[in-house]
Amino acid sequence: MKLQQLKYLLAIVDNGLNITAAADRLYTSQPGVSKQLKLLEQELGLQLFLRKGKSLGGITAAGEQVIARARLIMLEVDNIRSLASDYYHEEEGTLSIATTHTQARYVLPDVIREFRVRYPKVTLNLHQGTSEQIADMVAAKEIDFAIATGSLELFSDLLIVPSYHWNRKIIVPKDHKLAELDHKLTLHDLVEYPLVTYVFSFGGQSSLKGAFTELGLTPDVVFTARDADVIRTYVRMGLGVGIVASMAEDSDDQKDMITIEADGLFPQSTTWIGFRKDMVLRRYMLDFVQLFSPHITAEQLEQTRHVRTQSEIDDLFRDADLPVRGGCSGNVTKAA
Repeated sequence: MKLQQLKYLLAIVDNGLNITAAADRLYTSQPGVSKQLKLLEQELGLQLFLRKGKSLGGITAAGEQVIARARLIMLEVDNIRSLASDYYHEEEGTLSIATTHTQARYVLPDVIREFRVRYPKVTLNLHQGTSEQIADMVAAKEIDFAIATGSLELFSDLLIVPSYHWNRKIIVPKDHKLAELDHKLTLHDLVEYPLVTYVFSFGGQSSLKGAFTELGLTPDVVFTARDADVIRTYVRMGLGVGIVASMAEDSDDQKDMITIEADGLFPQSTTWIGFRKDMVLRRYMLDFVQLFSPHITAEQLEQTRHVRTQSEIDDLFRDADLPVRGGCSGNVTKAA
């Protein structure tokens, strides 16, 4: 038995047992309504209407009881829809997010500031970790949203929405030889020096190492850390040349370091936001997604509420023109 069949049944009764009028009211075809009525009667093993040729001449005793219960069922369906709508629009609750240090330190402050203005009664919980640690939190259902870059193989339980692209930048002390180059920086230049960069994901090939490998080069990565602030510390110590995310540039760097553009040296990275497939998304949750991924339109946001598979998400955002995030929070440009 389907709710649609009960809806058709009530439409027939409410339109004077006229199947054609019921079909018009439901914006469907008369044969379709007749077929669903026949299927319902067959499933119940009951005749709900008296027939006069091809027309309905009255309601049977059994039909009266079924119709009365169908009205109660459809009333409860409306109540459930109303409850769901109220729940969706609630402005109180919690939102737990797991992300990397770079996102938490350089990207999320502006997003969270605006979110707090819109939803002062929503409690935000922010957890930081590596991609592997974030995946563990997802598996334990400790969080609602995850924000990370790459490592998609770790997050099969999430629906992933692409958010923005970013490139890497090179940081060196002002007296470093790379700061004096008379040509555009190349990987052959970089490979001559020890490197300090982010912790590599244990799952999959590092795009940074892969860029060197394609040219037959072997980088000397002497130190890795989870966040750009630690990388800066060791670059200042002279441990090596720093490679950080473009949005992790700090204004204090200009005091004693040089930032060198590295666009094109490494593959462009894509940061995404993901949520559990079994989640019922509330309005404030979707607003957070849109604040983090401002390229998402209101129409796409509404459709996101109803998708349940990654292929549907991929189709929804297949032609999305992701912005490119630059050297500081809020510095975002359209993709070329």
